[in-house]
Amino acid sequence: MTGKVTTVDGRVAGRRGQATRQKLLDCLAKMLGSSPYRDVKVIDVARKAGTSPATFYQYFPDVEAAVLEIAEGTVRDSAALSELVAGRSWTGRAGKETADKLVDGLLAFWRKHDAILRVIDLAAAEGDRRFVRIRTRVQGAVVKPLTESIESQLGRGRATPPAAPAALAGSLVTMLAAVSAQPKSLQALGAKQSELKPALSLLVHLGVTGRKPAK
Repeated sequence: MTGKVTTVDGRVAGRRGQATRQKLLDCLAKMLGSSPYRDVKVIDVARKAGTSPATFYQYFPDVEAAVLEIAEGTVRDSAALSELVAGRSWTGRAGKETADKLVDGLLAFWRKHDAILRVIDLAAAEGDRRFVRIRTRVQGAVVKPLTESIESQLGRGRATPPAAPAALAGSLVTMLAAVSAQPKSLQALGAKQSELKPALSLLVHLGVTGRKPAK
């Protein structure tokens, strides 16, 4: 946590207050993994954190404000995803390694933040612009450098792409996010977990370079 942390009425929270606030956020984040977002109540979060609703309201006006705070934390964490693509080689065996690491990194990120990402998707689908912006920023951490990678491939003589670079990059990232969000249903359809990563890596490599990865 960086910068000053303030209470709802504008007071600067001390070290103890910051710890309490963070505990409330941590407890809420865990609850989002097992309870529908709309069903989470302030009293439940406070009870799980070992404090009172009055304490919760010192730091957040409602549950939604706390959820947005967790979502913003996910945006901050997503900045590191750019490193999976930016400046990476897509040539020869290095290209296969880049695709593999991108798939591994994105799937790991979506698993780690699964609960809050589901809330973000739900609220964004309902038209809440705050969550739409957050989802755009999370996806943008990969879509933007991946678009640049595709454009770079074009600059090196790759044939005309089947789609615009930004559209292709966005589609690839959305595909990875969707697969990460529904592994059980895909397994029920016959896609084994061990087979998903190689398949996704192949599709990413094809999308970026237009070629199958080198063996």
